[in-house]
Amino acid sequence: MATPSTTIVSVPILAKMIDHSLLHPTMTDAEVEAGLELSLKYNVATACIKPYSIAQAKKVLDGSTVKICAVIGFPHGNSATKIKVIEAQEAVAEGAHEIDMVVNVGKVLGGDYEYVRTEISAVDFVVKQGGAILKVIFENDYLGDKEIISLCKICTDLEVAFVKTSTGYGFVKDSASGMYSYKGATFPQLKLMRENCGDKIQIKAAGGVRSLDDLIKVKALGVTRIGATATAAMLEEATKRGIGEKEVEVKVKWNEGEAGGAAVY
Repeated sequence: MATPSTTIVSVPILAKMIDHSLLHPTMTDAEVEAGLELSLKYNVATACIKPYSIAQAKKVLDGSTVKICAVIGFPHGNSATKIKVIEAQEAVAEGAHEIDMVVNVGKVLGGDYEYVRTEISAVDFVVKQGGAILKVIFENDYLGDKEIISLCKICTDLEVAFVKTSTGYGFVKDSASGMYSYKGATFPQLKLMRENCGDKIQIKAAGGVRSLDDLIKVKALGVTRIGATATAAMLEEATKRGIGEKEVEVKVKWNEGEAGGAAVY
């Protein structure tokens, strides 16, 4: 896959790439309310919320084009399959249009792909049955290329709607220092996911997409959705740069090695 040097953008295109993230564990109802109002103001794709906030989100977003995205098995993916199924079923019944589910990372790393496939299939079935779509969260910080490719192939076979890089909370502990670090969506891994997913499978980048330039770069790589908290900053910056309602072609500037190749200008 060649590294693209241009992409087509507009404010509406960029806004509808964003799942505005309202997932921090300390968020109060008032903070969630403010985030929902921001989602409405910028007319993003979805407000991404914890399941208990679905009723609150419906009050704010009903009648708009901003959908409700609820997370399940979040953030570690360790719930039993039947619990994930129930959680997804309930979230869709309550009004979620999209479900972001975390895989069982331990099962992935242990190579138990039959378990992983069965779980994704079970959740995808009830989500589709309710008229919603599923995004499968890999938590790439914990995985190598081999595991990412295997998950891409499973999700392609099952025809899930999206694969997603990360939760935003997959912190990795350094064995020497004891410090925790987090990368989230990286450009090389996004290219890897695009190359190993079927054409109908969409990609969501979450964690690390914090600026307009980041958003434009991941779009150029074939990403159609991102998870973000910097929604206002990105879209206001787009307006400042002269990006408006009409579609325009913009250049994508890659730093040396950023997307697995030389700089593109």
